[in-house]
Amino acid sequence: MPPVQRSTTRTARAAGAIALTCALAACGAAGRDAAEPDRPRTAATSALPSPSPTPGTVTPAPAQAQLPRGGRVILPRHRLVGFAGAPSSSALGRLGVGELDDRARDMERQARPYARDREILPVFELIATIATAHAGPDGLYRSRSGDAVVREYLRGARRARALLLLNIQPGRSDFRTEVKAYEKWLREPDVGVALDPEWAVDPGEVPGNVYGNTTGKELNGVARYLAGLVADHDLPEKVMVFHQVASSVVRSESGLRPHPGVVIVKSVDGIGAHGSKLETWEVLTRRLPKHIRPGFKLFYEEDGEAGGLMTPRQVLALRPLPDYVLYE
Repeated sequence: MPPVQRSTTRTARAAGAIALTCALAACGAAGRDAAEPDRPRTAATSALPSPSPTPGTVTPAPAQAQLPRGGRVILPRHRLVGFAGAPSSSALGRLGVGELDDRARDMERQARPYARDREILPVFELIATIATAHAGPDGLYRSRSGDAVVREYLRGARRARALLLLNIQPGRSDFRTEVKAYEKWLREPDVGVALDPEWAVDPGEVPGNVYGNTTGKELNGVARYLAGLVADHDLPEKVMVFHQVASSVVRSESGLRPHPGVVIVKSVDGIGAHGSKLETWEVLTRRLPKHIRPGFKLFYEEDGEAGGLMTPRQVLALRPLPDYVLYE
């Protein structure tokens, strides 16, 4: 589906993303030299100091870092349910409107019906790198969030005992470069990434004028990098989502291979009426490899305008069953 066929609301949301860039850049400048992130509340960081060992005894190893609601493995124990958004912008999703604690409570209510067969692990999907309509100083048509923005959302996620995913719209940059720019945050046990190839454009192209694209090989490079962080820092499993609105957005998907410690999720981002979303779902999940888990995205505005938001019961009737359900 070419960009000209998008709904007017979808186009307006893209414009909203571009308008938000200056605000994010200002926040980032204020936080670039700030301190390291708060540590998560885990056994490894909240326990009292151990007493000095008695002679001849072995000092216990420190507890391993945990996921926000315990454990180190995401599936099959959990279903991820999240909100997407960015600061002070309703155009980019529910997470950007009002106080984060209020949105976390809304998310818990939205997620409750999805706990039918699994525990819920909430997700804050912060649109951290935003594609822009202007080249910017480096000519890459994207703007990164600074430390102050990421820290605010990580603190909010931790208060909610949720994961934070950093959503990347790379413009003319590449995914691995943009992901590595947030490495100090990705060393945290409760931070992962979400990649949005719709906004990954080629030289000479402008985000929002065309659908961008990526390859399985490029996605594989990010997954391999995340697996290295997990191994080097003894982290629990990390989530790597890639959003897909059409088949053309991810080419040669077979290049994306499994990696230890990384849960790879394809989020099917079909927009519109129930039937249209189901058709996109069936096309994009057909012959899905076991190492790529299914995810499903719902749009409060666009889907609602096209006949009504799908209910949790309808989402849970999808096959394969989604491991990640995201609301924007």
